[in-house]
Amino acid sequence: MFPSIEPYESGLLAASDAQRIYWECSGNPHGRPVVYLHGGPGSGCSPRNRCLFDPEVYRIVLTDQRGCGRSRPLVESVADLKVNTTQHLVADLELLRRHLAIDRWTVVGASWGTTLALAYAQAHPQRVTALVLASVTTTSPGEVRWITHGVGRIFPEQWERFAAVAEGDPDRELQLPGIYGALLFHHDAAIRERAARAWCAWEDAHVSLAPGYVPNPRFDDPAFRLLFARLVTHYWKHAAFLEKDRLIRNISVLDGVPGVLVHGRYDVSSPLETARRLHKDWRGSDLHVVHDAGHGGNSMTGVLLAAINRLVVG
Repeated sequence: MFPSIEPYESGLLAASDAQRIYWECSGNPHGRPVVYLHGGPGSGCSPRNRCLFDPEVYRIVLTDQRGCGRSRPLVESVADLKVNTTQHLVADLELLRRHLAIDRWTVVGASWGTTLALAYAQAHPQRVTALVLASVTTTSPGEVRWITHGVGRIFPEQWERFAAVAEGDPDRELQLPGIYGALLFHHDAAIRERAARAWCAWEDAHVSLAPGYVPNPRFDDPAFRLLFARLVTHYWKHAAFLEKDRLIRNISVLDGVPGVLVHGRYDVSSPLETARRLHKDWRGSDLHVVHDAGHGGNSMTGVLLAAINRLVVG
C-alpha cells in the first residue's frame, strides 16, 4: 500500500432527489483519473482506499454512495430508499465525472463496488479507460440466494442464528433480505438493533474463511450497523435493481475495454463462478485467482496493486 495522504479538495455534490454526494480528490491533480467504488452497499469509503494508488501518478477520486458515509441525507426511513437504486448511483457517478471535468477514468471496485462498476461501465463504456474488479459479484438473484441461504451449509450454526431473527415468518426460507429489511425499520428500536446486530454478525461469518480474518471493527458501532444493514438488505432484496444476469449477458459491451478481475479462492461470499463467467465472455479481460485469499484480505492487495499499475500506467 502507498503512504497515507489527505485530499487536496472535497465537497458535497448536489444530485437528484435532494441528495448530496460526498467526493474527494487526492494524489496528483494532473494525474491519471481513477475512481474507487466502495462495497456494502453502505460501507462508505475510508482513508485506506486512497493508499491503493500511487499519489504521484493518479488523480484519486473517492465517493460515498448516496445514503451512506459522508453523503447526505443518511438513510433513516423507508422513503429514503425509494431514491436509492443502482440506476441512481450510476447517474451520480456520471454527474460527478462531469463535475470534475474528467473525460475518461479508470474504475476500481471491490465487492458490491464491482456490481456498481460493471453497471456504470456498461451504461457509459466510452467514459471508462479500464476496470479493476476485486471480489467480484453481480448481485444477481442467485448470488443473493446463495449468500443468505446457501452459505448456511458451510456455516450452519451461524446461519441458524441469522435466520432465527425471522423465526415464524412463512417466507423465511426465501426472503431473508426482505424480512430483515422490514425489521430494520420497525417502530421498536430494540427490534431494529437486534436485526442490525444479527445481520452484521452473518456478514462477518461468511467472510471468515479468509486467512488472517478478523471481525469488522466497524460493526461495533450501532449507528453504522443499522445504516449498513438497511442498505444491504434493500439492494439484495431487489437484486440490485437489475434484470436477471444482465451484467453477464451484456458484458460484450465492454469488449476492448481492458479489465482485470481479482478473486480469492476461499471467497464463499461471492463464488468464483461469477468472475469466471464474466471473464469468459469479456474480450480484453484477465482473471487472477488469489489462492490464499477469501472475500478480500491482505493477500489480495499485492495482486490488486499490480493490476491497477499495469492497466493505468501501461
